[in-house]
Amino acid sequence: MLRRRSQQGRYYGGTGDPYSRKGRGAGTSRFKIMLFIGLAMAVFQAFKYFTNTQVNPVTGETQRVQWTLEEEVALGIQAAPQMAQQYGGLYADQRAQDYLDRVGQRLMNTPTGQESEYPYEFHLLADPNTVNAFALPGGQTFITYALFNQLENEDQLAGIMGHEIGHVIERHGAERMARSGFIQGIIQSILIGAGGDATMAQIANVVGQYTSMKYGRDQELESDEWGVKLMIESGYDPEALIGVMDILEKASGGARVPEFQSSHPSPENRREKIREAIEKYENQ
Repeated sequence: MLRRRSQQGRYYGGTGDPYSRKGRGAGTSRFKIMLFIGLAMAVFQAFKYFTNTQVNPVTGETQRVQWTLEEEVALGIQAAPQMAQQYGGLYADQRAQDYLDRVGQRLMNTPTGQESEYPYEFHLLADPNTVNAFALPGGQTFITYALFNQLENEDQLAGIMGHEIGHVIERHGAERMARSGFIQGIIQSILIGAGGDATMAQIANVVGQYTSMKYGRDQELESDEWGVKLMIESGYDPEALIGVMDILEKASGGARVPEFQSSHPSPENRREKIREAIEKYENQ
């Protein structure tokens, strides 16, 4: 649209200047509103995370978790068949499964094991290629045949299962879910407060990822210590857990990344902490 010049030398008419003070003011107001909403969401996420606590019945530790013990058990039982299916189902040899059950029950028939209220079940998975062991919340524990077949003795199997029992005792699954929800909530708050800025989104996601990784490494070291304690109480040789670290390192094919970029501590760090735990509990 053409604009005519008035006698005072000003232009009038047209659709308006998008860079006018009014336009800038509207953008600033919107930014402030979004920033306020983002901050409010962040405060809410922090309040929900830091006030939702329970006392661990075994450790006595106050933990930030989002499930009750009963909910953990139900979730683990519900998820167990699906997890087994991802690893080729259960291993067909009942004798091997009975062997695993016997070791698991020996670990549970200890002062520490009997303090735990979870109904533990031990599953040998058929996967012949993936070297792995893990535990679901509520007492469902798993080991793949690929790892089971590489173990040199019963003590090493006890070390692995003791480690996984440690994850359950410490309620690591419930803690990680609560922490993950908190981190994701904060990331969303940052995105909203920044108006969806792509750079801020990338920074927020990287911070969240590395925070979760560090948390995972701490959990692994805690579970190693529980493994040592359970092995000593049940009469197994705790030094065998160091041999497990050798097997896991060999299975990785020598692939190494800096510890701060990994969800697990370095093998050297784990061996050192295991030796410290052995000295601690053998001298009690």
